[in-house]
Amino acid sequence: MSYAKDIVLQAAGELFGDKDATAVDRWATPDYRQHSAMAADGAEGLRVLVSALGPDFRYEPARVITDGDTVALHGTYRGFGPKPLVGFDIFRVQDGKLAEHWDALQPQADTTVSGRSETDGPTEVDALDQTEPNRALVTAFVQNILQGGKVDTITDYISTERYHQHNPLIGDGLEGLGAALAAFAEQGIDMVYDTVHKVVAEGSFVLTVSEGRLGSAPTAFYDLFRVENGKIVEHWDATPPIPAPDAVPHSNSLF
Repeated sequence: MSYAKDIVLQAAGELFGDKDATAVDRWATPDYRQHSAMAADGAEGLRVLVSALGPDFRYEPARVITDGDTVALHGTYRGFGPKPLVGFDIFRVQDGKLAEHWDALQPQADTTVSGRSETDGPTEVDALDQTEPNRALVTAFVQNILQGGKVDTITDYISTERYHQHNPLIGDGLEGLGAALAAFAEQGIDMVYDTVHKVVAEGSFVLTVSEGRLGSAPTAFYDLFRVENGKIVEHWDATPPIPAPDAVPHSNSLF
């Protein structure tokens, strides 16, 4: 286990597993920077969040991806509200503590077109020697397809043999993706990726963090891809709307 991953998993276990607010003193830097819309800035904001967690709160992890001092978690939160929240947390580790946090969470869907859940599928990080080629492949996919609209080259990136989809509105395979995009177009819904803020990669998994809009709504796009033999074969995501600045309890960017 990497140093950063070990720090994040221990800290998350005490903070969100044990719901121990005193763990903030052990695991958060004094200038802890918060980008989530759900908590105020600083270590004190994290302490307030943890102190408010109820008895029914629990976190169900699915995947952990480590890229240098950055660790991304993919999983499900239960007990935050009437419905479970599915999505991603990203932590930056500095001097053995949590220094910065971003997230993208959305209500768990009741059903999905593919029949897969929003978090099931392979969890083990493998092909570590392919981290950089996979990072380059996914980055090019986002730039050329999602941003550039060069859909005629999509098979350069996505497998034509197997593409498992976990987005609730999209079916498996290139056919499922095409059908969903056509349905969006019929409804006048554009999916626009304006800026790619982060690419977190480890082995077969690559997570991109982007800012754009879905229809007229400013949107955060967290897309997790699994790559196998040089092609994308699986996709998970969270696409929460970006709240207005006056609805966020700090002045930091969400990105």
